[in-house]
Parts: sequence; C-alpha cells; structure tokens
Amino acid sequence: MTDIAAVVRAFDFVARKHVAQRRKGKNEEPYINHLIEVAHLLAEATNGADTALVMAGALHDVIEDTDVTADELTASFGAEITALVLEVTDDKSLSYAERKRRQIETAPLISARAKLIKLADKTSNLRSLVASPPKLWDGARRREYARWSREVAVHCFGLNAMLDRVFEEAYRAAAKQAGLEAA
Repeated sequence: MTDIAAVVRAFDFVARKHVAQRRKGKNEEPYINHLIEVAHLLAEATNGADTALVMAGALHDVIEDTDVTADELTASFGAEITALVLEVTDDKSLSYAERKRRQIETAPLISARAKLIKLADKTSNLRSLVASPPKLWDGARRREYARWSREVAVHCFGLNAMLDRVFEEAYRAAAKQAGLEAA
C-alpha cells in the first residue's frame, strides 16, 4: 500500500469511528476536523517523511473517545501506530483533573514521536479554543486550559522547530483572548 493510501485509510477509519462526535466549541465542528488538523501539522512538520506518525496523529483519539480497542487498532494499522496512539491516550476511567495531571507528569517520559503528536494536538486544541470557544467556558476556564496546555507542551519542545513555533503562536492567541498574559 502506498503512503497516501495508508493515510487516507486512517482518515476513513477515524471519520467512521468519530462520525457522530462534534467539537465542544460554539460552532460544533465535526470532530474529524481536529484529527485531520493534527495529522496535517505532523505531515508539515516532517515534510511528509513519517507516514506512521501522520497516521497516528489522525488516530490519536480513537481509543480514548470511541469503542475501538488497542487490538482492533493493531489489526487495522499495526503495532507501531497502536503504540504511538497508546502513548498519548488518556485513561478515561480517571477523573478529568487526574487525567490532566498525568499528562503533565508523563509528557517528559513519552517517545519523541509521541511528543510531536502531543504538541500538534495541543496546538489544534488551542486554535479551536480561539476560533470557537466552548459555550460554557468562561475566561477563567479558557485561561486554565491555555496554562495547562503549555505545561504539557514545554516537555515536548525542542524536537521540531515548526511545531514549537505554531504551538507558541496558538498559545499566545488563546492566552490573549482569555485575558492571560502570555509568558
């Protein structure tokens, strides 16, 4: 299978698995937009040289947010991609606060490729926070999310200058909109 066919197969898979999901923002965009943006950021950051990383970026939430299991993902896309997805998958049996705390704690420990996914994911989330903030999130909640995203992201910096730059741009925009002085 060609690289382009593999990536499109991953897009098709996540589109089907996340079909009914929407972003939390006021515009309620289809969730697939986020997954494609993460994959796009990774493709640009690697100049298209890491197909598995781009596919894992598209698939990064499929275990966390759907009924797909690690075994199903491995059968469909192989152990390498599944391992990357699992590195960035939150344990949904934990509380929101505990999941967020663990992301800060584990970010320094994950592989370099998983850090790139994490950075692309946080960039996409911050961009979405600016373009279409969640309806029920006040300025304090948006400030807290921006702060927390940066706490995770700092452990992922230094691997890819483009991703570092676009994260910082997204962070500054989100921080400004939320009334947080960007550090």
